[in-house]
Amino acid sequence: MATLPSVSYSITVRLELDGHGSAVSSLTSAVERVGGIVTALDVRSSEHDRIRIDVTCAARDTDHAKSIVDSLGSIRGVVVHKVSDRTFLLHLGGKIEVSSKVPLRNRDELSMAYTPGVARVSQAIAANPEDARRLTIKRNSVAVVTDGSAVLGLGNIGPEAAMPVMEGKAALFKRFADIDAWPIALDTQDTDEIVRAVEMIAPGFGGVNLEDISAPRCFEVESRLRESLDIPVFHDDQHGTAIVVLAALRNALRVVGKQLEHVRIAMSGAGAAGTAILKLLLHAGAKNVVVCDISGAVHSGRDDLDENLAWIAEHTNPDGYSGDLRGAVAGADVFIGVSAPNVLTGPDVAEMASDAVIFALANPDPEVDPEVAHLHASVVATGRSDYPNQINNVLVFPGVFRGLLDAQSRSVDSGMMLAAARALADTVSDEELGPHYVIPSVFHSDVAQSVAAAVRSAAQHERQDTLGDDRLDDAPRR
Repeated sequence: MATLPSVSYSITVRLELDGHGSAVSSLTSAVERVGGIVTALDVRSSEHDRIRIDVTCAARDTDHAKSIVDSLGSIRGVVVHKVSDRTFLLHLGGKIEVSSKVPLRNRDELSMAYTPGVARVSQAIAANPEDARRLTIKRNSVAVVTDGSAVLGLGNIGPEAAMPVMEGKAALFKRFADIDAWPIALDTQDTDEIVRAVEMIAPGFGGVNLEDISAPRCFEVESRLRESLDIPVFHDDQHGTAIVVLAALRNALRVVGKQLEHVRIAMSGAGAAGTAILKLLLHAGAKNVVVCDISGAVHSGRDDLDENLAWIAEHTNPDGYSGDLRGAVAGADVFIGVSAPNVLTGPDVAEMASDAVIFALANPDPEVDPEVAHLHASVVATGRSDYPNQINNVLVFPGVFRGLLDAQSRSVDSGMMLAAARALADTVSDEELGPHYVIPSVFHSDVAQSVAAAVRSAAQHERQDTLGDDRLDDAPRR
């Protein structure tokens, strides 16, 4: 599928040209002639017969951006002075910083914030370590941990190259849930070393967000950390994706008048995200799911099943289907893809049941072209921002961690994730719900607060069940 110009490849070209009447229109025409989009024209300075203009354009990729610059430079009388990549400019010096919450204006304030007054607080925590959740940033902090082995769609690019993504994640935590998140990029891809490193830094954090760690390593890292730590461990690539998919699917099925426990679901992808989606769907009541990987349907008769695939085979595919993805999709009510681009065609999805739902989430190119999918399905969702119904994890992780931190939860479980999915789905009102709006915008004002409240309530109920009648600390938000 063709890639459209995007702000991700936005450039600003500073140039000088003759000040005649048609000068500005010639710039716009030159950009459009090579398929770019002009998003802004700013006059920087003007003289009698010359003007200097910043032209901001959206391109498809870096080569296309160069073509736009060449097209502008080819105009008679135009001199190109400077080209700025707006995305790189945004990242200069990093995207986050540390700031103090308390004033340090005089000796008294310094003596309380640091030595000698701080010693009293340290002694209180030494006597009662639980006070760290109340008296330090642990109360509102999350470690965003990666080994750089599965970054976005870029693959194993290492910890340094993963840092811009982790910084972006931290910025989103702050923007949507007022959580202080810290990028932790580990220079190891050894499972034991990752686990031990996170265990060693855990005292300073109220939660751990595992990010962009490849499968199957991510499964063991998550499992071991959940066992050893007394703070919640959430793997966003798995559980964040699963929550958003379930929320969107609940609403999509409302649109087509079907129920989760009665539909047949075909899935493409049995990695970290696919497995987490599957487990949450089953927890929510799905009964008939067939999961396919590169070798076809996962079933108990296959001789290449690892531990994860064996679990999938045991809990899915009740009819023992052993064919390929195309066969699994035929007659299915729902398709969910978290795998690879273009694994299905129009004729394939045309064989689905009436009022089908298609979630093609591979990025940037989905499992089936969304334009083609719309010809055969009632509801289509993707991971892309240029189509309706974007499945985006930022809808979930800020609110989930806000709720976990506020409840001082020591873990996160399927009940809390199910509560988050229900809350997210419910932010779409009956009046708003439709084929092109089954999941809210990431800027919807109620999303993070609604998800946080649901997770907090579920976490507190779980603590109450564990502690009996012990009084719970409401841990009000800072």
